[in-house]
Amino acid sequence: MTGKLGFGRRGAALFGLVAMAAAAAVPARAQRAEPCIGASWELTGPLANQGLMLRIAVETALDKINAAGGVLGRPLRLVIYDDVGEPARAVDNGRRIGERDNCVVMFGGARTPNAIALREPLAEMGLPWIGAISAGTGVIEHPNGRNEWMFRVSMKDRWVTQYLIEQAKARGPSGRIAFVYEGTAWGQGALPDIEAAARRAGVTLAGRETFNIGDQDMSAQMIRLRDAGVDTVVLWAVDRESANMLRSMDRIGWKPRIVSAWGLTTAFARAVGPLAEGIMVAGTFNWNGPLSPAAQAAFDAMKAKFPDRIRTTADMEQPSAMANAWDAVHIIAEALKIAGSYDRTRLRDAFFRVNYTGLVADYRPALIRGNQERMDAVLPEAYKLQAFHNGMLMPIEATPFATRTN
Repeated sequence: MTGKLGFGRRGAALFGLVAMAAAAAVPARAQRAEPCIGASWELTGPLANQGLMLRIAVETALDKINAAGGVLGRPLRLVIYDDVGEPARAVDNGRRIGERDNCVVMFGGARTPNAIALREPLAEMGLPWIGAISAGTGVIEHPNGRNEWMFRVSMKDRWVTQYLIEQAKARGPSGRIAFVYEGTAWGQGALPDIEAAARRAGVTLAGRETFNIGDQDMSAQMIRLRDAGVDTVVLWAVDRESANMLRSMDRIGWKPRIVSAWGLTTAFARAVGPLAEGIMVAGTFNWNGPLSPAAQAAFDAMKAKFPDRIRTTADMEQPSAMANAWDAVHIIAEALKIAGSYDRTRLRDAFFRVNYTGLVADYRPALIRGNQERMDAVLPEAYKLQAFHNGMLMPIEATPFATRTN
């Protein structure tokens, strides 16, 4: 016999199916997440060393946290996927992390184009993302002004361009400064930032040149800059293309000062040998100098966990990113403690309440709600200039290149 609404066995079964479908349709942000950090990193391809350096720092930091009891009584795990530096793969990995693995947070890789491609998918899933390398301004400062889910413990190009223009102006003998950049969302996104920074510094750029990923010969671009009397280049590129650019400069007998964003690692120095000498690179941290007790302990832990890869501080190929990543993991852990559960929305909200003393900075507060500019945790005061010397990326004060000309 059925009730007044005619709700018999068939109706009950239908109701059950509808309920199951409705539950499946609930956005991931409403579900209890798993205690995992999902990462999309460059594990193969030309940027594989950057993915490896992130893995070394993040896995070692998690070992430290888990050895102390984990977070909220549970160990935090790391789930890693390879995106080969390609935006489409990063998006696929992000959806896998958010929907299948149901991780509480995603950890970004090196490439700005990958991070920009993730803006909408992360918002749809309600999945917090934290980056330790990709520095494009648009990664955090979204054009619609509505970034709610993406955070960064890294440099921001709008701030880096000002820092590098000032460094180039102080170190270039004639003030003839040019901008050379890769033709990606990272390089192209930095162009308006560098032009605005130059105007603020009273600098008229003497040239602007670009190249594509995979280009091997940049002689034509370099000849134009040389003939324009450029003596200082602000560079926005990563290892492989930067090495090809240096070889092109060498072929035409031109050696300007180079002040670079932090796309260059010690793998670049190995590739070009003596040509890297004196090239200056912006960063947030350097392991090849005096270390605080906390930084020494972090290095010792990485060396113990990865003895075949980390033997000395010179093996920290992406020094700033490794320190940033170490701090980012601890900021995640602190935010989870504040959230009190593995809930993505609570974690996002808790990020704005974190105060933490890290390797790179004293984050007080780490992030500020309602201010996209301050969804970046590392402020310009933490920026440092480094230089390649004898194949190592050193604090510039420890090299012969510290002297300013202006």
